[in-house]
Amino acid sequence: MKKTKNIIWIIALILVIILIGAIAFGYYKNATNEVKNPVATMEVEGFGTVKIELYPDKAPQTVSNFITLANRGFYDGLTFHRIVKGFMIQGGDPSGDGTGSPKFSDLYNNSDENAKYKYSDGTEAKSTDAYSIPGEFIANGYDKNNLNLTEGTIAMARSDYTSYSATLSTESYNSASSQFFIMTTNNHTNLSGYYAGFGKVIEGMDVVKEIANVECKAANTDEKSNETTEVSTPVNDVKISSLSVETFGVD
Repeated sequence: MKKTKNIIWIIALILVIILIGAIAFGYYKNATNEVKNPVATMEVEGFGTVKIELYPDKAPQTVSNFITLANRGFYDGLTFHRIVKGFMIQGGDPSGDGTGSPKFSDLYNNSDENAKYKYSDGTEAKSTDAYSIPGEFIANGYDKNNLNLTEGTIAMARSDYTSYSATLSTESYNSASSQFFIMTTNNHTNLSGYYAGFGKVIEGMDVVKEIANVECKAANTDEKSNETTEVSTPVNDVKISSLSVETFGVD
């Protein structure tokens, strides 16, 4: 009987040791397991591959929105519609001219035109309505994003209504949706804190530079003043053949 009790105690002790070891290993694994940042791979027709590391710790909603659109094929076939030499290349517009935005149906992959969605303030939206996201940058009261807009940084493009009225700054700051730009030089770091930077090119900066040097023409002519706008519209389309993001198992 005594021998049986001793065996039971030994087995119990072994089980406790195994359990403690498993818990300790779990803590060690979690402590040493580095979570990888998501990486976007963009194929540009006729130019090559660009890889961009995204920073969800700096701009979580911006990164989430970008990943959702990218992995649902939203960017495939769109173009870099605006290229300003010595500044940046801009793409991601479904209209192809800088005026377009994605719809809720693009974000939620829902073709039902009668589907209903709600904004955070409770107001209702339809599937066919365009949407925008909060501007995660310092000027908009968001202090977690300190990413400077240096060469290779990707950031969200947005509207700027402040030339009409300073009271429209809030609407301007929160007007980004799908359009993004990649900085091609360090000449405009003064824009840091006014646009939501959310990643950096880690491969293919030579491809970005090649795109930045394509032949461009004036975007359009202002009918009232008869003045042409900046020379920024590519003469030949610069098409994104595919854009997807590897999240390494992180939702």
